[in-house]
Amino acid sequence: MSHSSRTRRIAGCTLVVIALGAGVTACSSDDGNPLSATPYDAAEHISFNGPTKAGKKADPDKPLEITSEGSEGRITDVTAVDAAGRHVSGELSADGGRWHSTSPLAADAHYTVRVSTEDEDGAPGRRVVTFDTGKPRTQKRLAVTFGPEAGKYGVGQPITADLSQPVKDKAQRAIVERGLKVDSNIVVEGSWHWVDDKKLHYRPKEYWPANATLQVRSNLDGIKISDRLWGGTAKPLKITTGDKIVAIADGASHHMTVFKNDKEINTLPITMGKPGFETRNGVKVVIGKEYFVRMRGTTVGIADGTSESYDLPVYYATRVTWSGEYVHAAPWSVGDQGSANVSHGCVGMNTSNASWFYETVRPGDIVQVVNSYGKTMEPFGNGFGDWNVEWANWRKGSALVTGSPEGPDETERVRLQPQTV
Repeated sequence: MSHSSRTRRIAGCTLVVIALGAGVTACSSDDGNPLSATPYDAAEHISFNGPTKAGKKADPDKPLEITSEGSEGRITDVTAVDAAGRHVSGELSADGGRWHSTSPLAADAHYTVRVSTEDEDGAPGRRVVTFDTGKPRTQKRLAVTFGPEAGKYGVGQPITADLSQPVKDKAQRAIVERGLKVDSNIVVEGSWHWVDDKKLHYRPKEYWPANATLQVRSNLDGIKISDRLWGGTAKPLKITTGDKIVAIADGASHHMTVFKNDKEINTLPITMGKPGFETRNGVKVVIGKEYFVRMRGTTVGIADGTSESYDLPVYYATRVTWSGEYVHAAPWSVGDQGSANVSHGCVGMNTSNASWFYETVRPGDIVQVVNSYGKTMEPFGNGFGDWNVEWANWRKGSALVTGSPEGPDETERVRLQPQTV
């Protein structure tokens, strides 16, 4: 085929139309070449539905649509990405005649769309178009705050996302959830779980890998969530995990066994909650360490002057619930450690062992209580009991899982108080 005949064939073979529902400014084309050294121009011209008056921008509420007109060519691929690197998902018809977006465009963004085509002889074509979207009609934005703070944590540390506005509708929750990204340099299966209308937690199916790097970000900025709510900004988060530290506190044997990277490194005599003050069973996550805490029975409703009242200085206190459950030094109960449960709910040990434990663990490490007569640790609201939710039920808390409920019930928040000894 001569150059002139190819030119004639191409000029009439493909018309690409991008329908955005509004005029677009600053449109341009680029005959870049990802497929061939001499790609042909895939369209004689590009047109947009709606006004093309200078200063007009595309409506981000409208889907992006690209069609190929003419029988001699078809679309083979479309890539649409904004200046922040966010890709627009889309579907291409089986005959290559139409591509349309399936994820929303961001407001107030600059997009580059690359359309690849193929003529009847299999020769590749290319067309690149840029456009801007307008600002949302409302200024109500959904800000996201990720937690915990940047740093190194244990393998049990969940990721949290606090929203500035409540999101109740499941379809809107799905938009939010798709925009919240958690990446690990070691691949794991994980999921977000809606704790309530304004909070999500993310955890993997099993504990995080040891010595991993986790990066959390939001792609919601400028994305429409509802008619009155658009995605806002969020500061990205980077944390790392340390060694895998898991401590198993056994209420029957009255000992705690500590494992590092699945190898036992210490066994410590302990005492746990006595009848009426039983230590909670289940998996708990270390949420803080306090060298000194003054613990008073009045914080858990024990009146001064009664047989159960106490007011004690406590050292090497490793916190596992907001309501005041710790692993700490309890020199007053050394005679019962390893043989009986006599505390008001905490895990007590001698001062030397408590100091060793305090120096060994960090926030995010695991303390698992077994064989206590206490209730199971709450999943939310009193620290991180996330790991007490079976994986199948955890996944049901995601808005992206078929058959999941509209969202879990609101969880009562527990006030931060020193509590048990």
